Amino acid sequence: MADKSKDSTREQRIARLRQLQMKRNEARKMNHVAVVEEDKMKNLPSNWDAKRKKVDWEDTEEERRKACEERGMSYGRVKMLELSAEDAERKDLKKQRKKNPDEGFSSFEQSTFRQYSRLTRQMKPDFEEYEEEKTKLGDAFYPGTNTLGVLNHKDSKEGIDRMVSDLSKQQEKRQKYSRRRVHDDDADIDYINDRNAKFNKKLERFYGEHTAEIRQNFERGTAV
Repeated sequence: MADKSKDSTREQRIARLRQLQMKRNEARKMNHVAVVEEDKMKNLPSNWDAKRKKVDWEDTEEERRKACEERGMSYGRVKMLELSAEDAERKDLKKQRKKNPDEGFSSFEQSTFRQYSRLTRQMKPDFEEYEEEKTKLGDAFYPGTNTLGVLNHKDSKEGIDRMVSDLSKQQEKRQKYSRRRVHDDDADIDYINDRNAKFNKKLERFYGEHTAEIRQNFERGTAV
């Protein structure tokens, strides 16, 4: 009886050991799969999750579109009915920002381009006058490399008034956003007007360190 009891206990221990080994192997496999998956996610692009969500959204939208078409309904109309007033207002503001983006000053090129775009939007060409002038001048309407002089063209009063109005607006805008600079009474006066003072400051900022010795020689009177 004692031998049977010992054998039974031994078998139970062996069975338990096998179970532990199976659990350990299973945990090792799961850990390996997790490590592989984590390494795979690390190698994916940084925007992978956003792209995956976009693809899922597009698939869902396509399924809804097909379902609406099968029922003979307009998908755009269904979407508008589901859109709340707050979301519609937010969407409209987003469209307006895209239509007329103004990110402020980034470079002189961008500032010039915005100014050019604004001026061209204000232009309203008179095509009838254009065709009349083209018919009147003939080939001279398209000057080339051999064209001499300037065509006898007179600007319209409306065009001149529009230019004057635009220049006045630009001047008012510059005065509104100009910064007030502190005047130094002890500083040397090496300018004849405000514009010349600004130009001299730019020269000093870019070339001051290179011309310091020359300037000192002139002040001492030892310059050759």
